[in-house]
Amino acid sequence: MADKSKSKWDGYSLKPRRRMPDGLWMGCPSCQHMLHKKTVEKNLYVCPECEGHFRINGATRIAQLADEGSFEPMCQDIASNDPLKFECSGKKYKNRLKEGRKKDGGDEAILVGKAFIRGRGVMLSVMNFDFLGGSMGMVVGERFCVAVDKAIEESLPLVVVSSSGGARMHEGVVSLGQMAKTSAALAKYDEAGGLFISVLTDPTTGGVTASFAMLGDIIIAEPEALIGFAGPRTIYQTIKVELPEGFQRSEFLLEHGFIDMIVHRKDLRSEIGRLIDYCGK
Repeated sequence: MADKSKSKWDGYSLKPRRRMPDGLWMGCPSCQHMLHKKTVEKNLYVCPECEGHFRINGATRIAQLADEGSFEPMCQDIASNDPLKFECSGKKYKNRLKEGRKKDGGDEAILVGKAFIRGRGVMLSVMNFDFLGGSMGMVVGERFCVAVDKAIEESLPLVVVSSSGGARMHEGVVSLGQMAKTSAALAKYDEAGGLFISVLTDPTTGGVTASFAMLGDIIIAEPEALIGFAGPRTIYQTIKVELPEGFQRSEFLLEHGFIDMIVHRKDLRSEIGRLIDYCGK
């Protein structure tokens, strides 16, 4: 007779496997490797396999650049409205604004404020691609100009991090006017003897590229950043021409003299601090 005392199942459990929590893993858009999210976060959102730089929102960029707890936001009371009552594909612009404000990273396509970077006081302006593709509307232009005026008033270096899809079509010619407005503000800042460090990240395109992003006294870019006026898809759809490999990337622009240097994300803080000291600001 079999010993019933030894009939207890001690193999693999027949219970359903626990579901893997969402958000633990993320794919690198450059090399396609699956990466543990916390590892990527600790690496400043740079792929540990291929050094590809992930796109990050405005709040994350500020946390990476500014000394801890030093950022003092400005102009948060200036918010976009719907001057043209714009609607596209059945979706109203005012509803798109509401959706954008629900995301992490900021309440607009630009965040501005005073900060310290490695102990150096600066006026920091950071584009936020998570808000309507970092598009430049009248609030972006106004916040930018207020930051420039404050930098002049307090004799602070101006550091601008660009990440934008260009002018905001929802505001029509009002948006296009910000190109001239921001450029005029920078001309005034230059006359006052200010130091403007422009940092270009992926992507920097359209009206932002055609205005303040390329007007820096020193222009820095992150590796492999897309920088140009019309993007590759727009060019192809317009004139049916495929761009050469690497065209409009930061390495191509450096080779052709459009930017001054390419700096890895982990070195941005120290490089900006070094440039401020070198320029005596």
